[in-house]
Amino acid sequence: MMKGVQFVVNEGGEPTAVVIDLKANSELWEDFHDRALAESRRDEPRESFESVKARLAKRRRSPA
Repeated sequence: MMKGVQFVVNEGGEPTAVVIDLKANSELWEDFHDRALAESRRDEPRESFESVKARLAKRRRSPA
């Protein structure tokens, strides 16, 4: 079991929640945050990698 992680269980002994020491497990917090952010943006319009590359290349070629 990981240090700084505690499970909350119901009367039947089944896990219902988890308590994570974020100081001891900051990398987990980053993973949770990244996942939540990605999930919140699920329905946003997407842009292909190729179109992003083309847009950036055009920006580099044009005078500022």
